[in-house]
Amino acid sequence: MATKKTPTSSVRALSLHIGLNAVNPTDYEGWDGPLAACEFDAADMAAIAKSRGMKSTVLLTKKATRAQVLAAIRSAAKALKSGGLFFLTYSGHGGQIPDIDHDEKDRKDETWCLFDGQLIDDELYFELSKFVSGVRILILSDSCHSGSVARERPPTPPPGTRARLMPAGVANRVYQAHQAFYDKLQSDVAKAAGGRVIDPDAALSQVGTAGQAATVIGEFKPAVVLISGCQDNQVSLDGDHNGAFTEQLLKVWNRGNFLGTYGSFHARIRAGMPDSQSPNLFVLGPAVSFLKQAPFTV
Repeated sequence: MATKKTPTSSVRALSLHIGLNAVNPTDYEGWDGPLAACEFDAADMAAIAKSRGMKSTVLLTKKATRAQVLAAIRSAAKALKSGGLFFLTYSGHGGQIPDIDHDEKDRKDETWCLFDGQLIDDELYFELSKFVSGVRILILSDSCHSGSVARERPPTPPPGTRARLMPAGVANRVYQAHQAFYDKLQSDVAKAAGGRVIDPDAALSQVGTAGQAATVIGEFKPAVVLISGCQDNQVSLDGDHNGAFTEQLLKVWNRGNFLGTYGSFHARIRAGMPDSQSPNLFVLGPAVSFLKQAPFTV
């Protein structure tokens, strides 16, 4: 008698939420990068994901290591099929390291400051390129160096505020102390990509004025929408319970009562923030239809 086959259920939506209120001073030349609200941001983003039926992973401060973050992204890339959603959020410091493969106009690679080391933008976009066609990737980044291709040094934040930005002096010391590690990372990514690093800045330079969006890298298989905390010549401010960007995003979302698309979502968030911090929106890959969806649609 033939046994009945049970259909295998496919994973529809996964999310990863990263929040760091500090980094390991051993890996950052004595700097611990204290912040207050990044773990709250990650928890609030995970709550949204849960309300939409996503299976979530939350990595807070000491657990937000390079290995853990990369493992979670790679696991999602293997699990998700066409039509699936990967929701990725980051709250923490942004940084920069010298660009050795000259794919950046300003000779700097932008980074997320994870607990035991920085994640380079080239690494992140190379990992995202491994998702199959038809997967939608939503990234919300509440950090500095996360917005546009403008590479002016962000201004000094107002007195009494905390900026989510690794200071330039710290960034230089960290790179000098760990140059072999970061140079090898860039080289390894370039080799793995067959000599063609998927460069977010090359895409960003085609977006145009802030707030506009376009499909800018046709060969990038998944569809990526990124809404970030500020322009790169600005700073993303920390708060007591949420970062300024995340706080405004939650107000606009209004516990799921927001009606509109990702484009109007970004516009509403931006309209509610001061000129000194203007959230940015850009897309990669075939994201035109994704951009027209309601936020967090599974």
